[in-house]
Amino acid sequence: MEKLVVQGSQHLSGTLSISGSKNTALPLMAAAILGGDVSTLSGIPNLKDVRTFARVIGYTGVDVSLNPDLGTATIDASEVTNPEAPYELVKRMRASFYMMGALLGRCGHARVSLPGGCAWGPRPVNLHIDGFRALGAEVELDKGYVTATAPGGRLRGGRFKLTPSSVGATINLMLGASTANGTSIIENAAREPDVVVFGEYLQAMGAHIDGLGTSEVVIEGIPALHAADFANCPDRIELGTFMIAAALCGTPGEPVTLVGGDHTQLGDAFIEAFAATGAETEYGTDAIVVRAPAEIQPVSVETAIYPGFPTDLQAQWTVLMTQAAGNSKITDAVYTDRFKHIPELRRMGLNAIVVDNEVVVEGKTRLSGAYVMSTDLRASVSLVLAGMVAEGETHVQRVYHLDRGYEDLEGKLAAAGVEVKRVSYDEFADPEHEPAHA
Repeated sequence: MEKLVVQGSQHLSGTLSISGSKNTALPLMAAAILGGDVSTLSGIPNLKDVRTFARVIGYTGVDVSLNPDLGTATIDASEVTNPEAPYELVKRMRASFYMMGALLGRCGHARVSLPGGCAWGPRPVNLHIDGFRALGAEVELDKGYVTATAPGGRLRGGRFKLTPSSVGATINLMLGASTANGTSIIENAAREPDVVVFGEYLQAMGAHIDGLGTSEVVIEGIPALHAADFANCPDRIELGTFMIAAALCGTPGEPVTLVGGDHTQLGDAFIEAFAATGAETEYGTDAIVVRAPAEIQPVSVETAIYPGFPTDLQAQWTVLMTQAAGNSKITDAVYTDRFKHIPELRRMGLNAIVVDNEVVVEGKTRLSGAYVMSTDLRASVSLVLAGMVAEGETHVQRVYHLDRGYEDLEGKLAAAGVEVKRVSYDEFADPEHEPAHA
């Protein structure tokens, strides 16, 4: 396996670049299946999830060519010979379930394994299944697979209310509804920028969609979409992560410049909370400049669906609050058990109490380097941030979680002054005598 070894007491300086959005890239790739020809997507990050999803799509007979140097994905959907997504691939990430909507919309039939992904939840797919049934699909569950069929080859359309609102279900239903034989209305639809940009791509392919960015999305189905090239948006979660890193580890008063991001996609709740920490931020069209405060102020947050505080940034925020001048509380109202990073941070000196979906964090905590283990994507990057501010050396193990969502994280941090390296390791060796080699 591989791990990141982070030297503590680090100071960020210079420039960090923001990659294309992972959470948007995967739906864009799924949508390209509906095009029936060759589409080229740009701004596609070189991530493990992207490579995995390319394999999932390729299983159907669609040709996917990734160019990590150019950041492109060229998808030839001229033929779909096998409308199925197998367990061996789908188990690796939940976004593979987008194949249900894409294949229903393209072929009128789909057989997709129940998904896997990060080890926290619950994130059931019942919303997806109930939604497709409301749009006219006949759905059966058999031995870990979901089989859906649109009678006559096209969904009939219909109305469905998402309870609760869900990014994944909104995207999946939009995929299927775009070629339905009627109008579909998604109530309580997700309003995240990922959904809006994805919907704009469907529109570029000819889909008739109204209400993007609102809680009611209306899709007037058409017989088929056409191929189209499209540019992905920047990753707002990476941007938020690097803003937190700059406030946490920047030299007070000195600029850390973030290029390629779009702060308008973070939502007002995060922007307001970040400002309340005392960090000075200049938001420009080409770059965002962050200056760390002399003293981080404690700011309690509660996650919510967009435009609320992102659940994907609560683990990173927890680390920021360990260095604040007072105690703070983080409440996750989106995923109530997303605190698997807390036991690992305790190994580094975190003093925190978790009760149900809330964690109270003691500020001004002296963190010390330790061997810690990643449990999911966002928890893993929080451990890297903790390692940057800790005293001593931190070994963040199982970084395959990290590789799912952050493109060349160690390279970007190293270019900004952080001493961090990736090494191979034997997970079952004695850590004190573990042979580390590049």
